[in-house]
Amino acid sequence: MRRRSSAIVGSAVFFLAAPCVVAGVLPWLILDRYRLPFSTNLAFAAAGWLLIGVAIVVLLHSFGRLALEGMGTPAPVAPTEKLVVGGIYRHVRNPMYVAVLSIIAGQALLFASLDLLLYGAVIAAAMVSFVHFYEEPTLSRRYGEEYDAYRHAVPGWLPRLTPWRGE
Repeated sequence: MRRRSSAIVGSAVFFLAAPCVVAGVLPWLILDRYRLPFSTNLAFAAAGWLLIGVAIVVLLHSFGRLALEGMGTPAPVAPTEKLVVGGIYRHVRNPMYVAVLSIIAGQALLFASLDLLLYGAVIAAAMVSFVHFYEEPTLSRRYGEEYDAYRHAVPGWLPRLTPWRGE
């Protein structure tokens, strides 16, 4: 129980420190504290709201999975005790990164902001590099064949339509 409580608190702190800053505070500053008007294109605005809403649900689900199923946090200093492959992780290996990028893209659509789209591209490049050079090798060393089988079956960035069943 103590480990689970620590994982929940640690995940909550990391949530505030990472995704809330990257997908919330920094876009807020880039958009001059959201003073831009909403896009006059109704389709862009609707798509933006939809992306943001779905991505927030995915992000919260992903954080919950790491804390409750993995008994850890997304932070490299307090990793999960076991490999998390349930829920949304059966469709995509990096749901938190995909969700954060979707929130940024949603805001870029909502506010018709090229600056925010460019910011999202920079963040995407940083995330892909981090995953490739740090996260994947670390998970492979930590979880061995279990992670390698998961990595080969579940795509990293574009979700598969059917959930992986651990075959």
